[in-house]
Amino acid sequence: MRQSLPVLLSLLFLASILPTSLAAGSEGGQDINPDESEVPFSVVERTTPSQDGASWSLTVQLDDDAQANGTTIAITTQICLNTGVCNPPEVMDSDIEEGTYSTSISPPDDHSYVNWRVKATYEDESTENFPQGDWYKTWSTCYYDDGTYSGIHADNDGCNVPSSGEEGEGLLPSIGIGVLMTVLVFAAYVRRN
Repeated sequence: MRQSLPVLLSLLFLASILPTSLAAGSEGGQDINPDESEVPFSVVERTTPSQDGASWSLTVQLDDDAQANGTTIAITTQICLNTGVCNPPEVMDSDIEEGTYSTSISPPDDHSYVNWRVKATYEDESTENFPQGDWYKTWSTCYYDDGTYSGIHADNDGCNVPSSGEEGEGLLPSIGIGVLMTVLVFAAYVRRN
């Protein structure tokens, strides 16, 4: 058991930095959008950039063929913060009308971007994610990327977002959920021995 502790702690540490590493694969400030020739839907409306505390909305329309064959979709979002921590993905409630799916979310203070994806369920109950293994991305009005703050609400070494309010960050956003998990696992191990 003692030999597996370093492996477990290493895995927890890697899991805590994974969202930051995934975000590094795209260029900061450049939204990632679907190639409409490769998906069974089109984007009707999307708020860009996203802003702390303001409604971010997305509306997609199923293609005629997809509607005709009974395809349905679910939209999932994930909010990532400037601290490098991403919230868990959340399947959104959507307003549905004649193949049009609309959803919205209010990003928290100090968010960096909104990840989103679409899961199509076909008539035979098989499913497919768009994009596969990744996210579409809408950057915020102030984001931390590659050591600097950028965006229309960036202010030298921080953010000056009009609707962000004056409250300070709590403990969890500043140390990250992954680091907290590592500390809790280590504390449980020490207590057990």
